[in-house]
Amino acid sequence: MSKSLKYFALAVLLVVSGCGGAAQAGGGAKLALDAPLPTTVPDGTKIVVGDPATQVAFKLSGQLDKVEKYVKFANLSGGPQTTEAFRAHALDLGAVAEIPSIHATWTGLPVKIVASKFRLDAINHPIYELGIAPGVNVKTLADLRGKSIAYSPGQAQGALILKVLKKAGLTKDDVKLVEIPSTGDVYTNALAGKQVDVAPIGGVQIKRYTTKYGKDGATTLQHGIRDDAGHLYGPVESLEDPAKAAAIRAYVAAWGVAQIWIDQHPKEWIAGYYVKDQGLTEADGQWLVDNAGHPEITADWSEAINRQQETIELLAKETKNPVLQAKDLYDLRFQAVAADAIKAGVAK
Repeated sequence: MSKSLKYFALAVLLVVSGCGGAAQAGGGAKLALDAPLPTTVPDGTKIVVGDPATQVAFKLSGQLDKVEKYVKFANLSGGPQTTEAFRAHALDLGAVAEIPSIHATWTGLPVKIVASKFRLDAINHPIYELGIAPGVNVKTLADLRGKSIAYSPGQAQGALILKVLKKAGLTKDDVKLVEIPSTGDVYTNALAGKQVDVAPIGGVQIKRYTTKYGKDGATTLQHGIRDDAGHLYGPVESLEDPAKAAAIRAYVAAWGVAQIWIDQHPKEWIAGYYVKDQGLTEADGQWLVDNAGHPEITADWSEAINRQQETIELLAKETKNPVLQAKDLYDLRFQAVAADAIKAGVAK
C-alpha cells in the first residue's frame, strides 16, 4: 500500500471512530443545527448517498469497505433527481453543482450544503463551454443576440446562460431561450439537429461534439465565467438526526481525501473510472483530466458564499423568486471537515 493510501485509510478510520470528543448520537431527540457535530458514528447507522464518481474513487483506492460501513450508495446524481429523492425520504446526501440547493429551498425543501469543491485556475478549466450549431456564426458573447439558446431552469447550465447573457450585456428578450433539460447528449443532439443555435455543453461532450460535427462547422466558445462549483448537500431532516449527522460528517471527510486521491492518481482514475466505469476511451479520459485541472477544497467558504449570493440575486431577478441568503444554505459546522481530513490524510 502506498504512503498516500495508508494516510487515506487512517483519515477515514479516525473520522468514523471519532477522535476529538464524543457527542451523543443515535438518540431520539433532534440535533439542533447549531449544535456541535457528533464525531462517532453509532453501530448500524446507514446514510444513503448519491455520489457515483466518489464511490468509484473509494473502490479504486481500496477504501470502499470502510466507507460502506455507514454508507449505502444510490446510483443517481444531478439536481432534479437528488431533490426528488430527498422529498421521498430516500436519500441523505447528493453530489450536485451550484443551483440545486437554491431551487430546493425555493420549492420549500430545507437543505444544507455540507461540502464544496472548486477548481484551481477555474476560468481556464471550465466545466462547460458554449456549443455552437453548425453554420451558426457566434465568435463572441455579443454574437448571442438573436440566437436560440438551450435553457434548463433548475440546473447549473441554466444559471450559466443567465450569467453569460449578463456578461454580454444582453437580456432574455435579446435571445430565444428554448427550455430543454440537460441530460446526457441531449444538448449536443439539439445542436447537431439545429433545434437550437447555442447550448452549454460540458465534460467529454465538448470534445465529442467538435470531433463528430466539426467537419460540418460545429464550434465551441469559452464563456470566461467561473462555473466550477461542486457540492454535497442534503435535507435538513438528515442533519437533525444525530446518528446520520455523524455519518455525514464521516462521509464528508472521506470524500475530501478521495478528491485528492483522484487528483494524485490520474492514470488509475482514467482506467478505472472513465474507461471501465463510464465506457470512454483513454484519450477522452485524459482530456477530461487535463481539462479539470486540480481541485481546490478550502476550510473557508466565505468567497464561495459570496459568489453563490451573486448567483441567487441573478436567478431571483430572472425567475421572480425571493432573494435568499446564501450563507443560510451552508451548514458551517462542516466548513473545515474535508480540508482537515485532507491535511491529516495526505498532506505529509
